[in-house]
Amino acid sequence: MNPTASVADEQHQAAEHHESHDKLLMAVEPDVRAHVDAIIVPTNREPAYLAEAVSLARRLGSTLVVLCSGDASPGATKELAAGLDLVVVDVTGLPARVLPDFATTRLIEGTGFDRRTDTSLKRNLGLVIARLMAWERIAFLDDDITVPIPEDLELAAGAVTASVAAVGLHVGGFPDNSVVCHANRETGGKQGTFIGGGALVVGPESTESFFPTIYNEDWFFLLDDVGLRGSALVGSVEQKPYDPYASDARAQVEEFGDTLAEGVFALLDEGRYASATDTAYWEGFLVARLALIDDVLGRVRAGVRGDDGELLPEPVTRRMEDALLAARGRCEAIAPDLCVRYLEALRADREQWREYVRRLGKRHAWRISDAKHVLDVLRLTDCAEYVPGSHA
Repeated sequence: MNPTASVADEQHQAAEHHESHDKLLMAVEPDVRAHVDAIIVPTNREPAYLAEAVSLARRLGSTLVVLCSGDASPGATKELAAGLDLVVVDVTGLPARVLPDFATTRLIEGTGFDRRTDTSLKRNLGLVIARLMAWERIAFLDDDITVPIPEDLELAAGAVTASVAAVGLHVGGFPDNSVVCHANRETGGKQGTFIGGGALVVGPESTESFFPTIYNEDWFFLLDDVGLRGSALVGSVEQKPYDPYASDARAQVEEFGDTLAEGVFALLDEGRYASATDTAYWEGFLVARLALIDDVLGRVRAGVRGDDGELLPEPVTRRMEDALLAARGRCEAIAPDLCVRYLEALRADREQWREYVRRLGKRHAWRISDAKHVLDVLRLTDCAEYVPGSHA
């Protein structure tokens, strides 16, 4: 075999871009409803954004867990959720070493690939609370997601089994994609979506995985050491629209995680997950990723037509071009060995997390009678509060 030809073929396949990874999902029959023990919402926006989650928790009889920072207000959250079983946490006041220190975070900290958001921290804290509460099924819900049919969450919960660790809800409305993938779709490229953490129901086994601090953290959460854990799609939600090209910073922050996730999931599609730590694979994939961005850039420069068939105004396409150039610049800075080192660190972090949650459960399970005791165990009493529901 000609190794040069092999690499060229691999680059060509990757350059075609995997429009969807849906073939990786398990087929399930959404005919059984199960109780959603808790709805967990990471938020940094004003309390009005919690209206959907509050309504769902009331309708489904679920505990609402709200993890606040930024413009989110624990006090206003309590007013909005009056009568609900509520856990509200101001994550800006978390004590040191509540959660493990991750090698994946240290690896890119202070570099151009560092993602300075607290979404992963909030979701991980939600997993720990769920573990200590021994909740059977929890739903992660972003504050910009609406659920037209609340019972879809219960159907998703019913699809969680010993073999199906996570069930997402199909995201309609505004597509849940990166800047590069948005631009690919808007310029006529084939582009799908995949399971996202914005609307995701998981069972107890999923607390032994974690969300790394990187774009597409939900995709990495679904992985284990041998591939994708059992995952499925049931029901639908709606994503509120936003402007993906409002800031070049979005494209820059997303690029490392988007490239890494697309590369790993391309291997999963092809049944070659073991090659994820092969530097030669990433050399080829990074060339292909740049080719994809250049292809989309070319289409943008040729003119983009809106839904009405008319060419988009030049200021709009200029912002698309600027965002793609920002993504391209960040992609050029990704070294193949960084991809390998990150995935090796991710494997080590998963093992550390598993040991952490198992040890935590064994040490404290006997003390847990309600969420107040969970907050005590985690030393969160200065930054968190449990408010029992009116039915308690």
